[in-house]
Amino acid sequence: MTNPQAQHILGLLSAKYPDAACELTYNSDFQLLVAVILSAQCTDKRVNRVTKELFAHADTPEGILSLGQDALEKLIYTCGFYRQKAKSILSCAADILAHHAGRVPNTFNQLVKLRGVGRKTANVVLSVAFNKPRIAVDTHVFRVSRRLGLSNGTTPKSVEADLEKVFLPESLTQAHHVLIFHGRYCCKARNPDCTNCPVTAHCTAFQA
Repeated sequence: MTNPQAQHILGLLSAKYPDAACELTYNSDFQLLVAVILSAQCTDKRVNRVTKELFAHADTPEGILSLGQDALEKLIYTCGFYRQKAKSILSCAADILAHHAGRVPNTFNQLVKLRGVGRKTANVVLSVAFNKPRIAVDTHVFRVSRRLGLSNGTTPKSVEADLEKVFLPESLTQAHHVLIFHGRYCCKARNPDCTNCPVTAHCTAFQA
Protein backbone atom coordinates (compact mmCIF):
# COMPACT_ATOMS: atom_id res chain seq x y z
CA MET A 1 0.00 0.00 0.00
CA THR A 2 1.31 3.41 -0.94
CA ASN A 3 1.12 6.47 1.25
CA PRO A 4 -1.51 8.24 -0.95
CA GLN A 5 -3.79 5.19 -0.76
CA ALA A 6 -3.47 5.04 3.01
CA GLN A 7 -4.14 8.76 3.34
CA HIS A 8 -7.22 8.38 1.12
CA ILE A 9 -8.56 5.61 3.37
CA LEU A 10 -7.83 7.79 6.37
CA GLY A 11 -9.80 10.63 4.82
CA LEU A 12 -12.83 8.40 4.21
CA LEU A 13 -12.75 7.04 7.74
CA SER A 14 -12.23 10.50 9.22
CA ALA A 15 -15.36 11.67 7.42
CA LYS A 16 -17.31 8.78 8.96
CA TYR A 17 -15.89 9.43 12.44
CA PRO A 18 -15.33 13.20 12.65
CA ASP A 19 -15.38 13.11 16.46
CA ALA A 20 -12.98 10.19 16.85
CA ALA A 21 -10.87 10.74 19.95
CA CYS A 22 -9.72 9.03 23.10
CA GLU A 23 -12.85 7.85 24.94
CA LEU A 24 -11.16 7.45 28.30
CA THR A 25 -12.07 10.11 30.87
CA TYR A 26 -9.09 11.83 32.47
CA ASN A 27 -7.96 15.21 33.78
CA SER A 28 -4.19 14.75 33.97
CA ASP A 29 -1.36 12.81 32.35
CA PHE A 30 -1.23 10.50 35.36
CA GLN A 31 -4.97 9.82 35.23
CA LEU A 32 -4.64 8.93 31.55
CA LEU A 33 -1.77 6.55 32.28
CA VAL A 34 -3.78 4.79 34.98
CA ALA A 35 -6.84 4.59 32.74
CA VAL A 36 -4.85 3.09 29.86
CA ILE A 37 -3.34 0.45 32.16
CA LEU A 38 -6.84 -0.43 33.36
CA SER A 39 -8.14 -0.61 29.78
CA ALA A 40 -6.16 -3.76 28.94
CA GLN A 41 -8.77 -6.39 28.03
CA CYS A 42 -11.49 -4.08 29.34
CA THR A 43 -13.85 -1.63 27.63
CA ASP A 44 -13.36 2.11 27.90
CA LYS A 45 -16.90 2.46 29.26
CA ARG A 46 -16.11 0.10 32.12
CA VAL A 47 -12.82 1.86 32.82
CA ASN A 48 -14.56 5.25 32.94
CA ARG A 49 -17.04 3.95 35.51
CA VAL A 50 -14.19 2.57 37.61
CA THR A 51 -11.93 5.62 37.38
CA LYS A 52 -14.77 7.96 38.30
CA GLU A 53 -14.80 6.35 41.74
CA LEU A 54 -11.06 5.65 41.87
CA PHE A 55 -10.04 9.23 41.08
CA ALA A 56 -12.48 10.53 43.68
CA HIS A 57 -10.34 8.67 46.23
CA ALA A 58 -6.92 9.23 44.65
CA ASP A 59 -5.78 10.76 41.37
CA THR A 60 -2.09 11.47 41.95
CA PRO A 61 0.92 9.18 42.39
CA GLU A 62 1.00 10.06 46.10
CA GLY A 63 -2.68 9.37 46.49
CA ILE A 64 -2.52 6.04 44.69
CA LEU A 65 0.36 4.89 46.89
CA SER A 66 -1.53 5.91 50.01
CA LEU A 67 -4.37 3.57 49.04
CA GLY A 68 -2.20 0.47 49.08
CA GLN A 69 -2.72 -2.82 47.24
CA ASP A 70 -5.88 -4.05 48.95
CA ALA A 71 -7.87 -0.83 48.69
CA LEU A 72 -6.78 -0.27 45.10
CA GLU A 73 -7.78 -3.82 44.15
CA LYS A 74 -11.28 -3.26 45.53
CA LEU A 75 -11.69 -0.04 43.56
CA ILE A 76 -10.57 -1.54 40.22
CA TYR A 77 -11.94 -5.06 40.71
CA THR A 78 -14.47 -4.93 37.85
CA CYS A 79 -11.79 -4.07 35.28
CA GLY A 80 -10.44 -7.62 35.41
CA PHE A 81 -6.88 -8.75 36.17
CA TYR A 82 -7.23 -6.40 39.13
CA ARG A 83 -4.35 -7.79 41.19
CA GLN A 84 -1.79 -7.41 38.41
CA LYS A 85 -3.17 -4.03 37.37
CA ALA A 86 -3.04 -2.78 40.96
CA LYS A 87 0.59 -3.88 41.24
CA SER A 88 1.43 -2.14 37.97
CA ILE A 89 -0.32 1.10 38.94
CA LEU A 90 1.35 1.20 42.36
CA SER A 91 4.75 0.48 40.82
CA CYS A 92 4.22 3.20 38.20
CA ALA A 93 3.27 5.69 40.89
CA ALA A 94 6.36 4.84 42.93
CA ASP A 95 8.68 5.08 39.93
CA ILE A 96 7.18 8.40 38.81
CA LEU A 97 7.76 9.87 42.24
CA ALA A 98 11.23 8.38 42.67
CA HIS A 99 12.66 8.97 39.22
CA HIS A 100 10.53 11.60 37.45
CA ALA A 101 9.78 14.23 40.09
CA GLY A 102 6.15 13.13 40.26
CA ARG A 103 5.47 13.72 36.56
CA VAL A 104 4.62 11.16 33.89
CA PRO A 105 7.67 10.86 31.60
CA ASN A 106 7.18 12.00 28.02
CA THR A 107 9.57 9.73 26.13
CA PHE A 108 8.93 6.20 24.89
CA ASN A 109 12.05 4.70 26.49
CA GLN A 110 11.18 6.16 29.89
CA LEU A 111 7.55 5.10 29.73
CA VAL A 112 8.18 1.47 28.84
CA LYS A 113 10.49 1.16 31.85
CA LEU A 114 7.45 1.68 34.09
CA ARG A 115 5.83 -1.55 35.25
CA GLY A 116 2.72 -2.45 33.27
CA VAL A 117 3.55 -0.03 30.46
CA GLY A 118 4.12 -1.71 27.10
CA ARG A 119 4.32 -0.30 23.59
CA LYS A 120 0.58 0.29 23.28
CA THR A 121 0.21 2.08 26.59
CA ALA A 122 3.31 4.19 26.01
CA ASN A 123 2.16 5.20 22.53
CA VAL A 124 -1.33 6.14 23.74
CA VAL A 125 0.12 8.36 26.46
CA LEU A 126 2.63 9.97 24.10
CA SER A 127 -0.01 10.60 21.45
CA VAL A 128 -2.93 11.71 23.62
CA ALA A 129 -1.20 13.42 26.54
CA PHE A 130 1.88 14.84 24.81
CA ASN A 131 0.69 15.26 21.20
CA LYS A 132 3.56 13.23 19.80
CA PRO A 133 3.25 11.45 16.42
CA ARG A 134 2.78 7.89 17.63
CA ILE A 135 0.28 5.18 16.75
CA ALA A 136 -0.81 2.62 19.32
CA VAL A 137 -1.81 -0.79 18.01
CA ASP A 138 -4.58 -2.32 20.08
CA THR A 139 -6.82 -5.18 19.02
CA HIS A 140 -9.00 -2.90 16.86
CA VAL A 141 -6.12 -1.19 15.06
CA PHE A 142 -4.44 -4.56 14.51
CA ARG A 143 -7.55 -6.16 13.01
CA VAL A 144 -8.64 -3.22 10.84
CA SER A 145 -5.14 -2.55 9.51
CA ARG A 146 -4.75 -6.13 8.36
CA ARG A 147 -8.24 -6.30 6.83
CA LEU A 148 -7.71 -3.09 4.90
CA GLY A 149 -4.30 -4.17 3.70
CA LEU A 150 -2.54 -1.35 5.49
CA SER A 151 -0.29 -3.99 7.02
CA ASN A 152 0.44 -7.69 6.72
CA GLY A 153 2.21 -7.69 10.06
CA THR A 154 1.61 -10.57 12.42
CA THR A 155 2.49 -8.74 15.64
CA PRO A 156 1.39 -5.36 17.04
CA LYS A 157 4.96 -4.09 16.72
CA SER A 158 5.20 -5.03 13.03
CA VAL A 159 1.79 -3.49 12.31
CA GLU A 160 2.89 -0.33 14.11
CA ALA A 161 6.00 -0.17 11.92
CA ASP A 162 3.92 -0.59 8.74
CA LEU A 163 1.45 2.12 9.74
CA GLU A 164 4.30 4.52 10.44
CA LYS A 165 5.43 3.95 6.85
CA VAL A 166 2.07 4.40 5.08
CA PHE A 167 0.72 7.35 7.08
CA LEU A 168 2.22 10.80 7.28
CA PRO A 169 3.73 11.49 10.73
CA GLU A 170 1.25 14.27 11.39
CA SER A 171 -1.61 11.86 10.63
CA LEU A 172 -0.65 9.09 13.05
CA THR A 173 -2.73 10.29 15.99
CA GLN A 174 -5.78 10.77 13.79
CA ALA A 175 -5.24 7.35 12.23
CA HIS A 176 -5.03 5.78 15.67
CA HIS A 177 -8.41 7.18 16.70
CA VAL A 178 -10.34 6.52 13.49
CA LEU A 179 -9.02 2.96 13.16
CA ILE A 180 -10.12 2.27 16.73
CA PHE A 181 -13.55 3.75 16.10
CA HIS A 182 -13.93 1.78 12.87
CA GLY A 183 -12.99 -1.44 14.60
CA ARG A 184 -15.16 -0.72 17.61
CA TYR A 185 -18.31 0.39 15.80
CA CYS A 186 -18.21 -1.05 12.26
CA CYS A 187 -15.38 -3.44 11.39
CA LYS A 188 -16.01 -5.69 14.38
CA ALA A 189 -14.17 -8.93 14.99
CA ARG A 190 -17.34 -10.90 14.40
CA ASN A 191 -19.99 -9.88 11.89
CA PRO A 192 -18.34 -6.71 10.52
CA ASP A 193 -20.89 -4.23 9.19
CA CYS A 194 -19.56 -4.06 5.63
CA THR A 195 -22.85 -2.59 4.37
CA ASN A 196 -22.17 0.65 6.21
CA CYS A 197 -18.41 0.69 5.70
CA PRO A 198 -17.07 3.60 3.59
CA VAL A 199 -13.86 1.81 2.59
CA THR A 200 -14.99 -1.56 1.20
CA ALA A 201 -13.64 -0.56 -2.22
CA HIS A 202 -10.19 -0.42 -0.65
CA CYS A 203 -10.55 -3.38 1.74
CA THR A 204 -8.54 -6.44 0.78
CA ALA A 205 -10.57 -8.63 3.14
CA PHE A 206 -13.87 -7.49 1.61
CA GLN A 207 -12.57 -7.89 -1.95
CA ALA A 208 -11.41 -11.43 -1.13
